[in-house]
Amino acid sequence: MRLVDGTRVYLQAIIDNCSRKILAFRVSPSFDASATARLLTEAAHFLRETSADDVQLFADAGVENLNASVDAALDVLPIRRVLAQVDVTFSNSMIESFWRSLKHRWLFLHELDSLAAVTRLVAFYAQQHNEVIPHSAFRGHTPDEMFFGTAAELVAGLDERRRRARHDRIEANRSARCGVCPHVDARPPGGAGE
Repeated sequence: MRLVDGTRVYLQAIIDNCSRKILAFRVSPSFDASATARLLTEAAHFLRETSADDVQLFADAGVENLNASVDAALDVLPIRRVLAQVDVTFSNSMIESFWRSLKHRWLFLHELDSLAAVTRLVAFYAQQHNEVIPHSAFRGHTPDEMFFGTAAELVAGLDERRRRARHDRIEANRSARCGVCPHVDARPPGGAGE
């Protein structure tokens, strides 16, 4: 992406497709094809005992994903590369969705005048994305809660709060009187019982 002075900064990230957690990211002043290998090594710290058949890297066929540094990293990490639209028929849309949200909901609202500013903004958004922002696909769980499995009671709690909020809103609406309209419990003149 371009800064206000026209210079470019390059953003890279690795997302867990199941939980949508950002595992690693990087903002750099120049394009570095070997950066993906460093990000993979950083993201691999989240892996538990597993085999390469269990963990797949879905990536596009860009030079940042297909190079000697990435090949060397994948030789030692328990990760198997799968090329989107080549090895499988679907795309790497999860990370593309994250980029779209990051740019349009956050970065473009700020003055992007330096690498440090973009790095700070991306770090804040990635932290909020992982730890704070609930995702509707997970019925209110955050990516961290899904990744670490830490909020099993969240869905039931949200359902109860939703029911309580609906009840409270109905009661508030019923008790509100503007002075013009009769109260809901008021009987019409000449009604039954008179």
